[in-house]
Amino acid sequence: MKYCYIVIATCILSSCDWFKQKTKETVNKSGEVIAKTGSEFIDGVSKGVEKTFQNEVVFSDDLKNKGLKAGKIIIISTDSTSDNILSVYFIYDKDIHQKITAKLFGESGQEYGRATQTVKGKKDDAEYLDFVFHQRTNIDGKGKITFE
Repeated sequence: MKYCYIVIATCILSSCDWFKQKTKETVNKSGEVIAKTGSEFIDGVSKGVEKTFQNEVVFSDDLKNKGLKAGKIIIISTDSTSDNILSVYFIYDKDIHQKITAKLFGESGQEYGRATQTVKGKKDDAEYLDFVFHQRTNIDGKGKITFE
């Protein structure tokens, strides 16, 4: 009778270890699939956001002649506002020190925001500069941005 209990206990313990191992493998594989799917989703969303930001950027002839160019332009939110800050990476081909007004236009061409900032840069320098629009301004992903 003792032999029978030992055989049954051995079978139960060995099947429990097998069951535990299979469960662990299944959970690990599921976690890998979920992580891969999540990162692919996030990557797709960020690419979608980049494609959605299709604002035309226009500099006045005066600013072009003064050697001002833009690199990357980012739309930023604060804790209390939504997409009302335009962060512009300015590139200075010449020394410049003047006030610049950024204007926002929707797809239909209607103006919906203005912000002014003093730009001061030395030749061959570059920096990010923020244009903070009214708190109710929500910078659209499509339209036009002018710098004058």
